[in-house]
Amino acid sequence: MRLIQGKISLRTRLFLAMIVLVFIACMMILVATYYQYGSESESYNQFRMERKEKQLRSQINYLVFQNSLSLSSSETWSIYNNDLQAVMNILSVDYSIFDLKGNPLFISFLPLKIIANNYVLDTKIINKIQTNSNKRYVEKNIDEIGKFQSSYSYLIDQSGNPYAILFFPYFEDVSFSENELNTFLQSLYQIYLIMLVIAIGIAYFISKYVTRSLETLRLQINSTGLLKRNKRIHLKNPSREIDSLINSYNNMIDDLEKSAERLAKTEREQAWQEMARQVAHEIKNPLTPMRLSIQNFQRRFDPMDNKNKNKVEEFSRLLIEQIDIMSNVANAFSDFATLPKAQLLPTDIVETTRRATEIFEYENVKFNSTSEKILCPLDEPQWIRAMSNLIQNGLQSVGTKKKAKIEINLFQKNNKIIIEVSDNGAGIDPNLKDKIFEPKFTTKTKGMGLGLGIVKNIIEAHKGQISYSSNSKSGTIFIIKLTLKQS
Repeated sequence: MRLIQGKISLRTRLFLAMIVLVFIACMMILVATYYQYGSESESYNQFRMERKEKQLRSQINYLVFQNSLSLSSSETWSIYNNDLQAVMNILSVDYSIFDLKGNPLFISFLPLKIIANNYVLDTKIINKIQTNSNKRYVEKNIDEIGKFQSSYSYLIDQSGNPYAILFFPYFEDVSFSENELNTFLQSLYQIYLIMLVIAIGIAYFISKYVTRSLETLRLQINSTGLLKRNKRIHLKNPSREIDSLINSYNNMIDDLEKSAERLAKTEREQAWQEMARQVAHEIKNPLTPMRLSIQNFQRRFDPMDNKNKNKVEEFSRLLIEQIDIMSNVANAFSDFATLPKAQLLPTDIVETTRRATEIFEYENVKFNSTSEKILCPLDEPQWIRAMSNLIQNGLQSVGTKKKAKIEINLFQKNNKIIIEVSDNGAGIDPNLKDKIFEPKFTTKTKGMGLGLGIVKNIIEAHKGQISYSSNSKSGTIFIIKLTLKQS
């Protein structure tokens, strides 16, 4: 799923989470393997140390028992230095022997701290040997020759009594184990690298598979609209959670379609009701004076009156006038509903607009153009009708208290043709600016409110725009913009 507004998508989060988990698992296994290998190495060295020490103790006891050295003095021990040295060479180990007080009996190797103590064991070491249950004390040493373990233990005679203290240094041969560990870790690194690459591929496809249903939902929801024909979602083998989301979406689509149908039906009914009220209102307007005229004529009619002819003519004129008003109402609604599609042909817009103003030559309508001729795609009858409606609207806005003044200015700016129709009327209330082009809306006592609606439809059919600016003092200016070169 893509990134939206800088946020990490669910697919990316799943992918990264699986990679991190695999990486952490590899590191944990690697660390555990390292410590396990170290623990096994330590156990092995401990076992090897005890085995060598046991062999050494056996050889020393044999030599001591054969020569009855267990109760001998240090001078007697020195006589057998060569034999003790031979044991050291046979077993390839170093060792030293002290009496029970810590004085040296045989020395081949000693830690620096014992050498610094005049080759005498510290009483602390002797005490630790005595207090230990197996009469043995092991400590780790570090000096100039490296790391090693020092084992201090009693040598026991045939009666089970200690007769001396054995010092046995054990030097671990770590070169082989370290090389083996490094080789093992290198192989493990390579295996983990291959596993990580495979895990990345698997994580990518799993994250893509898991979020595929959500991506389908997202795309479908983005394309959902109230007035669209929305499609239901059907997926094969979705998970329980995704299936619940899909069912909720499909139910919402069903409810949305029902709501859209109810809304469209309500709007159609309201439109017809509003149109019916408007038509009824406009027809009732002339019917009232017609009724009053007939009633008045009945009261005043005298068969013997010599002026009956004039009265009948006057009465007929009033009826015809009101009938014409009703006919105009019907024609206006019919024209608005059946406005034909504009047939745009190359036409001189300057001459066509001038002809539209000529029928108002007695109404103080002035036309100005900066060009003698401008060819523009026009439907000539509809254009004349739009201009006539704008001029008529301006004349009606002035009223009878002052002389109307309508001015039409036509000019070209870049690839735009601009027509400005201005009047000196009372202007348009700012609160009504959003309704001025709506059908059936009017601020006048006469008219059906269809004139500006028809004008707007005609201008838009010519791929143009219409707007206005209004001031209560200077009047209103309607501004029409047409594109000179239409694709």
